[in-house]
Amino acid sequence: MTALPLTESLPRRLPTEQDEVVRDLLALTETLADRELAPHADEFEATSRFPRDILRTLGRAGLLGLPYPTEHGGGGQSHETHVHVLEILAKRWLAVAQSVNIHALACYPLATFGTEAQRERWLPGMLGGEQLGANCISEAEAGSDIGAISSTARRGEQGTYTVDGTKAWTSHAGQADFYNVFCRTGGPGVRGLSLLLADATTPGLHVQRPEKKMGVRSSPTASVVFDGAELRADRLVGRPGKGFLIASGLFDRGRLGIAACAVGLASAAMEHAVAYAKTRHQFGRPVIDFQGLSFLLADMSTQIAAARALVREAARTLDSGASASAVTAAAARAKLFATDTAMRVTTDAVQALGAYGYVEDHPVERWMREAKLLQIIEGTNQIQRVIVARSL
Repeated sequence: MTALPLTESLPRRLPTEQDEVVRDLLALTETLADRELAPHADEFEATSRFPRDILRTLGRAGLLGLPYPTEHGGGGQSHETHVHVLEILAKRWLAVAQSVNIHALACYPLATFGTEAQRERWLPGMLGGEQLGANCISEAEAGSDIGAISSTARRGEQGTYTVDGTKAWTSHAGQADFYNVFCRTGGPGVRGLSLLLADATTPGLHVQRPEKKMGVRSSPTASVVFDGAELRADRLVGRPGKGFLIASGLFDRGRLGIAACAVGLASAAMEHAVAYAKTRHQFGRPVIDFQGLSFLLADMSTQIAAARALVREAARTLDSGASASAVTAAAARAKLFATDTAMRVTTDAVQALGAYGYVEDHPVERWMREAKLLQIIEGTNQIQRVIVARSL
């Protein structure tokens, strides 16, 4: 008996209404990315201009709150769909994709740990697209080791918290409408950490001069100083001492988002290199015909496909409700591999273009500078290796 082709022997799953919704969402994202992001990326990066209006457009299209419940204004989508959207955006403009990821992360503490009253009061505005959020976690002496956070929040007699300290490397600093402030309300170590939600207009909250970065210049990063900033007791998100638990979930989702952005960035670099190799002629034929270059491009394609598969697998692990340890390990693997891939692919794209890759006439030199950041933020890739090793 003749065996059926594999594609005919597998059971077929009928498309569902949700499949149609996701397809329409991804098509909308592609359209917005081509129309609103791609034409402006070079100019905004060159002038360090923040694309706030573009983010409002994405917010009104529902892209800033995709993985959150619809009852509070979210998109009600899976994390797998969310990372797919981030990849599409990052392929056109990394900084915008990062902003979407940062804002989604800024909504996570309230959406997951806030009281129902807090969610009803603040979450719709956060997820609706008009507001923008930021996370104040890192400090000069507290990066991946958040147990070393020294910023304090003292509880006063009137039930308010007085926050003092300096937060470093805050993305969206000066542009955000609200800040999640991880600070110390108890003793030393991770058990003494809590989270307070601060409005950008809070007296005593001072944004410092933006850092001069090597890449992703259109997204501001700066220190935020809290000098006797007073916050009401209802600004406490979660119970006192639960700051580390909140941060752990934040890190997992942040690493997954960065991994998706890395895949999008790497895809842009590969496609640009392929297009160039098809039109650049040497010795009477396109340079893509030469094995030395074609093998380099083949490796790029393979690495990107592997990174994408790892990111989607990690997103499905999160969607499945797997244990926290399983999600942490999956997110760390995805972030490690995808961002290393982005660095390798963008560097090889510069090599594929030769001297043209080293000048600003082509975007590959910018993409290479941007890829370096992805290996550092949300925990360096050395930290990701520690996490993966411990999970074994």
